[in-house]
This record gives sequence, C-alpha cells and structure tokens, in this order.
Amino acid sequence: MPTSLAHWELAGFLFVVVFGSLLHFVYRWSGSNRIVGMISPVNESTWEHLKLLFVPMFLFSIVEYFVVGKTAPNYIPAKSLGILFGMLAIVALFYTYTGMIGEHYLWADILTFVVGVAVAYLYSWKVINRYPTRSDLGWSGFLSVIILICFLVFTFFPPKIPLFFDPVSKGYGISKH
Repeated sequence: MPTSLAHWELAGFLFVVVFGSLLHFVYRWSGSNRIVGMISPVNESTWEHLKLLFVPMFLFSIVEYFVVGKTAPNYIPAKSLGILFGMLAIVALFYTYTGMIGEHYLWADILTFVVGVAVAYLYSWKVINRYPTRSDLGWSGFLSVIILICFLVFTFFPPKIPLFFDPVSKGYGISKH
C-alpha cells in the first residue's frame, strides 16, 4: 500500500487510466441503466468521454485525501484544478489532432486520454509540492462539484453544441430507447 504522496499520485494515475478505460463500457454492460449513465459515457461524444477522467480521479482523490492529502492545505484546489486541466487537455488534443487530419483513430483517442490523465496528475503534483501552504484557491473545490453536476444534468439535457454531439448516433445525450 503506497504511503507517500508520490506513490499515491502514481497509483492514482494508473487507477484512472485503467478504471477510466473500463468505465467506457460500463453503461453498455449495465444494460443501458440510466443511473449508471450519470457516471459512465452514454454515447461517443467528447463530453461523455470526459467522464473517463473525471469520475475515477474524483473518487480516487477522495480516498487519497484521507490517507495523505489532508496534510497538504492546497490538496483540494490542486486536485480540482488538475481534473479541470486534464479534461481541457483531452478536449484540446482531440479537436486539434482531428481538425488537422480530418478523422480520429482509436489509438490516438486512447493516447489523448492518457495524456489528459498525465496532465491532471502532473499539475496537481506540482502545485501540492511547489506551493505547499497555498490554500487561497479553496473555491476551486466547488469546481469539481459543479463539473459533477454538469455531468449529471448534461447526460439527460445536453446543450446542442459539437462537444456534446455523438457522431455514431448523430444525437445528443442519453438515447431515448
């Protein structure tokens, strides 16, 4: 069992990559359960795939907080902003590479996800270590809660913009079947 923050960060990175990858299939495995769909991608939109980073990192960060994070005053802001920056990295990388070549590839999508997780963990690690007493970003803890609420709401009521568009079903959000 990892005892230092460095070990927990590495374990978290690996957990998010593995659990996030499996999470891609959980909605289908559940028989399209709408409750499961709130935390697992319900379609192939970019937005829904951000759950692959958010959900496991959010959950792991809660556990990590009680083991090693509560000694760092800036733990919650670092993790919250790390999650946000990881998600932004996924969106930026995905739309940049698909915009440049005109299509997407599974291997590149997976690499984009792994890089996004790395960005999230590297950012939070750097902030926790570089600014160990800085806790003036406490408001950022609410950011994760707001993102969680957005995932819950937008699963059922997504905005009709490209980020939420499912190129497979040609629709938005959870299917009505």
